Amino acid sequence: MQRTTVIFSRPFQIELGNETLPELQPGQVLVRSICSAISPGTEMLIYRGQFPEHVALDENISALSSMPSYPFKYGYSLVGKIVQCGKGVPSVWDGKLVFAFHPHESAFITTPQELLAVPDGINSEQAVFLPNMETAVNFLMDGAPLIGEHVAVLGQGIVGLLTTALLARFPLGRLVTLDRYPLRRDMSLAVGAFTSLDPAATDLLDQMQALFPGGADLVYELSGAPEALDLALSLAGYDGRVIIGSWYGQKRSTLNLGGNFHRSRIKLISSQVSSIAPGLSGRWSKERRFEVAWEMLRQVDVERFITQRIPVAQVGQAYQLIDQQPDQTIQVLLTYEDAPV
Repeated sequence: MQRTTVIFSRPFQIELGNETLPELQPGQVLVRSICSAISPGTEMLIYRGQFPEHVALDENISALSSMPSYPFKYGYSLVGKIVQCGKGVPSVWDGKLVFAFHPHESAFITTPQELLAVPDGINSEQAVFLPNMETAVNFLMDGAPLIGEHVAVLGQGIVGLLTTALLARFPLGRLVTLDRYPLRRDMSLAVGAFTSLDPAATDLLDQMQALFPGGADLVYELSGAPEALDLALSLAGYDGRVIIGSWYGQKRSTLNLGGNFHRSRIKLISSQVSSIAPGLSGRWSKERRFEVAWEMLRQVDVERFITQRIPVAQVGQAYQLIDQQPDQTIQVLLTYEDAPV
């Protein structure tokens, strides 16, 4: 049995491979892929060759725990259906719609322990947003927004939009977002932002001062651009919190720490979904956070964020589109209907 797999062969080069699947062993299942999501953050660092060397892409995910070097596979969000079960696998798994933290490929063999069963009432195109929704949930847990607070979110890519959608459910004083692209600013307003501004506007700081006279209580830096962190610091008010959710890879950030930051007791907080904040870990587990993320997938209309559905046979075009025309994309999905198995 053959499968199609996506391979990062070198920077800016994507290839399709054909592999023979091994025989199904006892305790294993065969998953036929339906769709997978391309990360415009981490995957673009990999596509451009900007990921840091000697750092595992994700130590908590077995498929991504090795040190990356070209050529290699990558992917973090795949939804498929179990089409065959090996001996000893409970029959309840047969035909089950499942989610996997798994590279882009048309089929794969794994164990049920490596999969998450998609809950009832959630379809494949909703389920593929699970990692980014979990990340957005984690950002809110780490930022701990309070009633009446003024909150700014820098970056309205898919993670930024999901974070904004969750923040909009809080009784905040004001929620303001920033993004370079009109498509994303319009979507930000649609999910509940009070206003969404262009960070390149010459009068941006004056606009923000009018919106947040005392500075923002809470700022999220989710743009993936290191220079945006300096802007985030300038927007934070006294004792404000800045949540850094971006992964910059090899890109470095140069910060102005001599003025507002030095006197204002601003807190810089790194937030990464692979762990639970220590102050919450006594009561929260990853399983509990997943339960919240699944529920938010039911409540937030995530399918409207899908801007392109591209067959895996055209995967190179998908990455070129995200890299060269990001103003036209929010979430790009790879589909596998016509891929051989």
